[in-house]
Order: sequence, then C-alpha cells, then structure tokens
Amino acid sequence: MPIRAAAYVSESADLDLGKIDQIVSDAAAFNLQAGVTGVLLFDGARFLQYIEGPEDGLGVALQRVYGATSHQNVIELNRGRLGRRQFPFWSMHWIRVDQMALGKVAISDWTGFARAGEDLDGRITAVDQLSVIVSPHLMA
Repeated sequence: MPIRAAAYVSESADLDLGKIDQIVSDAAAFNLQAGVTGVLLFDGARFLQYIEGPEDGLGVALQRVYGATSHQNVIELNRGRLGRRQFPFWSMHWIRVDQMALGKVAISDWTGFARAGEDLDGRITAVDQLSVIVSPHLMA
C-alpha cells in the first residue's frame, strides 16, 4: 500500500496550550485508527504539521485539518507519495518551537519529502530540518 504525506503551515486561532494538548490527543486517537503518523510544530502563533499514511487515512485526516476551527490561513507546502515513512514513531505529537525554527522548516525544500542523504548534492531539505527538531524528543 503506497504511503502519502502532506505538510502545511497555518495560523493559530489564539489557542492556549491546554487546547492544543486536547486537539493533538484527539488527532492521535484518530490517526492511530487511520494508520497516520505525524508531528505538529507550534511557535505560539503558527503551526507546521507533517503527516503521512495510507492514501485513504491521510485523506480523511486532511479533511479534519481543513475543517478545523483551531487554525486559519492554511497553506499546503507539499502533498505526495513516499517510498517509506519519514516519521513513523507518533500517531501525532506536538513540539513547541521558536518562530525562527518553524520558519526555517517552512521555507526549506519540501520537494518530494526527500532527505539530504538521498543524493541531493548535500542540500538540507525540509524533512532534514524537521528531523533535527524531532530527534531530541524521541529520547524523552
């Protein structure tokens, strides 16, 4: 079964951290059933989310994302097919980051969800940038 992924940025609808915890908890429960994994970055004002999974599960997850009132001005960075999952460890998890870190990931190369180790002439890709942020949280 092919794996697909999507990444987007959006603006928060002025949420407190407790509300974000609840949203992520609900998403994690849904994603577990849908076979979707992912991570959500939050800088206090903006979100960046990366999700991956089977086409049908990802499609329903994205419908939930686009219908949510917890954010606005959603800009899709990329959507496409993957050879393998990039972040298989969480059905959903959120990480608080600073504005610079979120911005750096957002403006990085999202083409094909590639990693620099995939013969990209040493380019640092968005997935590489995201991996740098996520890696320390895997130990926690």
